[in-house]
Amino acid sequence: MRRSGLLVWEILQKLAKMVEEGVTTQDLEAAAEKMMQDAGAKPAFKGYYTPSAGTKYPYVLCTSVNEQIVHGMPSNKRKLKKGDIVSIDTGVQLNGYFGDSAITVPVGEISESAKKLLKVTRESLELAIDKARAGNRLFDICGTVEQHVVENGFSVVREMVGHGIGTKLHEEPQIPNYVDRRNENPRLKEGMVLAIEPMVNAGAPDMRVLPDKWTAVTKDGSFSAHFEHCVAVTENGPWVLTRP
Repeated sequence: MRRSGLLVWEILQKLAKMVEEGVTTQDLEAAAEKMMQDAGAKPAFKGYYTPSAGTKYPYVLCTSVNEQIVHGMPSNKRKLKKGDIVSIDTGVQLNGYFGDSAITVPVGEISESAKKLLKVTRESLELAIDKARAGNRLFDICGTVEQHVVENGFSVVREMVGHGIGTKLHEEPQIPNYVDRRNENPRLKEGMVLAIEPMVNAGAPDMRVLPDKWTAVTKDGSFSAHFEHCVAVTENGPWVLTRP
């Protein structure tokens, strides 16, 4: 999993450097797909089927711009503009194991409120990672994200969640970014790997899915940010597999 995680990190680092005004989200897609092919990795997202969409996802990236929360589809028509933010989410399968990570990147100079949104979302992920320790419970992660986000005046998306990951892209447990008392609250054990991914809205938490059946957007049109890492629970504490 470390090898697949580092490949995802390398891809996202390259794409982040490509982000500038005039670049299309399809440009990012093409670069990512080539890197996967060159590394002998399979894309985790392309061909992924979900019943709610009723189709297989056709791209290796999710590129979600501004009010798009997750699952934004790359397009030659979507040119990035100054002031935009773009969430880039991708995953690979290498030697049977998955890696999955996301970053949100500013396009040129962005507003102060957008800067704060990115900062708080990134911070909430780092705080949550620190809770991925044997003996803690799942709600320690969920509640840490929620508390930091709400204290800073933002909201967490409730319909979309993080997940376990390993030989499948999505494994148990589901990891909401808030404490959902209806869910089980398992104790974390060594060897678990968790894809922790705060999805944070500048406005209200409500979302809707566009007619393409994939792209989730904020109902109020506010910006949304997304950061994600795969974290192994080890005897020495959290080990982030998707960065050096």
